[in-house]
Amino acid sequence: MASCMRSLFSEHSRYVESCRRFLNNSTEHQCMQGFMDKKLPGIIARIGETKAEIKILNIGGGAGEIDLQILSKVQTQYPGICISNEVVEPSAEQIVKYKERVAKTSNTENVKLSWHKEMSSEYQEQILQEEPQKWDFIHMIQMLYYVEDIPATLRFFHGLLGANAKILIILVSATSGWDKLLKKYGSLLPRDDICQYVTSSDLTQILDDLWIKYECYVLVSTMDIIDCFINGNENGDLLWDFLIETCNFNKTAPPDLRALIMKDLQEPEFSVKKEGKVLFNNNLSFIVVEAYYKSPVFRIYILNNCLLHTDLHIKHIFTY
Repeated sequence: MASCMRSLFSEHSRYVESCRRFLNNSTEHQCMQGFMDKKLPGIIARIGETKAEIKILNIGGGAGEIDLQILSKVQTQYPGICISNEVVEPSAEQIVKYKERVAKTSNTENVKLSWHKEMSSEYQEQILQEEPQKWDFIHMIQMLYYVEDIPATLRFFHGLLGANAKILIILVSATSGWDKLLKKYGSLLPRDDICQYVTSSDLTQILDDLWIKYECYVLVSTMDIIDCFINGNENGDLLWDFLIETCNFNKTAPPDLRALIMKDLQEPEFSVKKEGKVLFNNNLSFIVVEAYYKSPVFRIYILNNCLLHTDLHIKHIFTY
């Protein structure tokens, strides 16, 4: 059924444009902004205690919209303290946009920014070849979908946290329409090795299995998909692509599959109709990972099961 369909990630320019349309039609960034304003100050309240410099690591920084909001909150919390912010981002185009945004941003005198044009896995390999530093705050915003081994990635970056440090992870909530949509139709859609279906329920299960302490917040976000139901609408076609993660879905999908998904998208479990809009459930989960494990016993569990493979990580465990 899906033989003529291609993953959206097979055509970079269309993926970028469909993502832009998604952001224009959704409240995703407003949702994140609300979290940064209301919750982030409390989360970072202790990361810079007694420090002359605060070290922030951003995995998958994109064009920096949310990063700079985070930096602003850290600056407000710790006025006058130097901040070292390193960004790991594989897209050269996004890094250029990030640097352009920084150039237009005021009050960055105490911030040292540097970029690594590489994948998360490449960055990890590089770090293992040198003496790694500890980080006070690591954030991973909408990027774990592109990680091949999520448990190993979480173990690795958790091992880089200093005392009182945190990791902030943002991804699709298990309460969202995405979770239901992709679980129901994922087997009928083209898959791409660089992207996998993962939501907050998958991630919290991994963290529970690792005995890592965390808190999870779910925030409401919506995406107006009314244009998806208008034949020939360019915006709707691009939103379809982003929703289904399929390039030119409207043109290449079997009519029966398209009809089934279109019907489902109008059901209450996926969307609500309000003021002439069809608002798809785009709920987000914000998961705050602590530097510590749930129980000291887990130190022995890790060693016995060979979950961590370097002297660095073993030494880090015994500092708790």
